[in-house]
Amino acid sequence: MADRYDAIVVGAGPNGLAAAITLSRAGRSVLVVEARSTIGGGSRTAELTLPAFHHDVCSAIHPLGRASPVFGELPLARHGLAWIEPPVQLAHPLDDGAAAFVLRDLDATASTLGSDGRAYARLLGPVARDWEVITRRFLGPIDPLAGLRHPGVALRLGWRSIQPARRLARRFRTDAARVLLAGASAHSMLPLDALASGAFGVSLLASAHAVGWPMPAGGSQAIPDALAAHLAHLGGEIRTGLEIRSLNELPPHRAILFDLTPRQVLAIAGGRLRGAYAAQLRRYRYGPGSFKLDIALDGPVPWRNPRVGEAGTVHLSGRFEEIVASERAVSRGRVPERPFVLLAQQSRFDASRAPEGKHTVWAYCHVPNGSPADMTEPILAQVERFAPGFRERILQVHAMGARELEAYNPNYVGGDINGGLQSLTQFFTRPAVRLDPYSTPDPGLFICSSSTPPGGGVHGICGWRAARSALRGVLR
Repeated sequence: MADRYDAIVVGAGPNGLAAAITLSRAGRSVLVVEARSTIGGGSRTAELTLPAFHHDVCSAIHPLGRASPVFGELPLARHGLAWIEPPVQLAHPLDDGAAAFVLRDLDATASTLGSDGRAYARLLGPVARDWEVITRRFLGPIDPLAGLRHPGVALRLGWRSIQPARRLARRFRTDAARVLLAGASAHSMLPLDALASGAFGVSLLASAHAVGWPMPAGGSQAIPDALAAHLAHLGGEIRTGLEIRSLNELPPHRAILFDLTPRQVLAIAGGRLRGAYAAQLRRYRYGPGSFKLDIALDGPVPWRNPRVGEAGTVHLSGRFEEIVASERAVSRGRVPERPFVLLAQQSRFDASRAPEGKHTVWAYCHVPNGSPADMTEPILAQVERFAPGFRERILQVHAMGARELEAYNPNYVGGDINGGLQSLTQFFTRPAVRLDPYSTPDPGLFICSSSTPPGGGVHGICGWRAARSALRGVLR
């Protein structure tokens, strides 16, 4: 290690690595420290079940990764990152054997929705067409200048985003259109009658048409590996297996960027963060937790509707009302009897994920924060409901509940994989009410995790914006 650094980044997730790269490209000396033995944060791949079955430990499908203006400016393909896009972006099977599908082509998707096709295209078409501007100008803290420069984009996105998903769904008459919107909106981990829950549904569906819902070849680990390789090319350093409990454990530096949530930042920073700001961090709200299964199979999932096998992502719930009930129960601290399940089947499109003829499944549902509930059987039952014979193909199951997820990654407080509740009141003010949410009252401390805008997802935008904040301040 060097004797002194311009900046130290604590945490080697995609945001931390994006921050380090941004600083290195500006000519600053950077050290990244990571508590675990491997880098990646929420973007790791491991053999969780059987040898040669490669499972994404946390994130799996990455529309924001492909769309990221941060990743798009970096030569990540040169460092091994390749995207795989399935023929169908999203499938949602129904109990009668039919299914709703999201294709890359918006008009082709609309044509499958019958009487709701025109309403679907009207809702999502403008956002999909604006997607590049949205990712570059509107994924971050509130920026009045962005609205002034792109008033049409702001208006089209704003009125759709503020609405509850349940209200937006009223424009549809068919189960197919309603479950597509509800399932995408449920990624917010908000009840579907909450303000701004519709923003997630609209944004995710629009991204499917604008950039697709791809997966990294070889596993999600390919994203941080490519970022780390580029950082090394720029001269940055990474040290793993180094858990930081106090700032005194770090070598001399001018700035620290935390790829951590407020709880860990307060614990490490000690007395350097005080008063009203520290009080806001202590009041920071974490969202629902997750319960996740990784499954090794001796064949593909035997979907009742074979075309569901062409989708990288599958949402399992049946009717619209079932999704609403599941997410409402979680928001009220209850475990849903029939959980809304999010499933990915990467090995259908990436042969490197499992031995020849074998397959992997990645699936999770939402639970109350910190819940000890074992959702293995409810999740398996939801898959079997739409894929009879699925259980007979299971070779091994690996489960991680809300508490196990937090033990694996302390940023997942209570199993919250988004770094904090993404409600309307906390969406733009995370982690505290501040003109520059990446800075702190201490000029040498910054936060670059998903607890800052725009929140959860593998996109690096939080890290990039925090690094730019540091470069405007103590590192200028």
